[in-house]
Amino acid sequence: MTTIREPLSRPEPRNALQRLGRGFADFIAEVGFASTICFSAIGCFRYAFAPRARAEIVRQLHVCAVKSLPVVSVVAFFIGMILALQIGIELRTYNQEALTGSAVMASMLREMGPFMAGLVLAASVGAAMAAQIGTMAVNEEIAALEILDIDPVRFLVMPRMAALVVAVPMMSFYTCALGVLGGAVVSHTQLAVPWATYFQNAMDFAGEKALWVGLFKAFLFGFVIATVSCHRGFRTEHGAVGVGRATRESVVTNFLLILVVGYFVTRLFY
Repeated sequence: MTTIREPLSRPEPRNALQRLGRGFADFIAEVGFASTICFSAIGCFRYAFAPRARAEIVRQLHVCAVKSLPVVSVVAFFIGMILALQIGIELRTYNQEALTGSAVMASMLREMGPFMAGLVLAASVGAAMAAQIGTMAVNEEIAALEILDIDPVRFLVMPRMAALVVAVPMMSFYTCALGVLGGAVVSHTQLAVPWATYFQNAMDFAGEKALWVGLFKAFLFGFVIATVSCHRGFRTEHGAVGVGRATRESVVTNFLLILVVGYFVTRLFY
């Protein structure tokens, strides 16, 4: 797949209507290019068990999962504490604070677990991917790969996508578990809910459907983060300024798409 092309020479738009049409055409072209990257990388998954690709996937997994663990841990624990505090205060009005565990578990499994894991990885790992590939693009290293007849998608995108589609569900499950634990601490210390009661209510509400829907969301978020970050990296130009712009755009686009995809998946299953 060719990712580096010479810019097209097109006349400047003369009025607002032409600018609108140019912007819409450019948007469709970028969506098509990003989709091509995504499906080409999926098609390259058959090479994932080759020795060199396997080593790169393991390295990317280390970056996505192990190096992100401290940030994910802090975010997950405090998200659970915030949910338990806010929900517990409302439930205490009706003398139902014992049900805080059920509410926290439902929130973490269905939405907050995959959502927060996706946002953290998009902001840390996704931004780093866009910056790394963008730097390669402005230094013409990607063009050099194509000259050497090395597919940039197979060499650069596929290992990162494979790592993210594994790492995001893992981080989502970890976020849910740690969030429920953080909620237990607040429920016991602030709401006087016994540990056993909290965890019993939480486990009673931990349905398989909520778990699998949350993991499915996280799985899709992995594809979204890898596609958007690599796409922005390939489109980087104008040196260091362009790398900074690509990094910012990858984070913003990932955040928006995670919200949109998360909503539609929830609407589909619920």
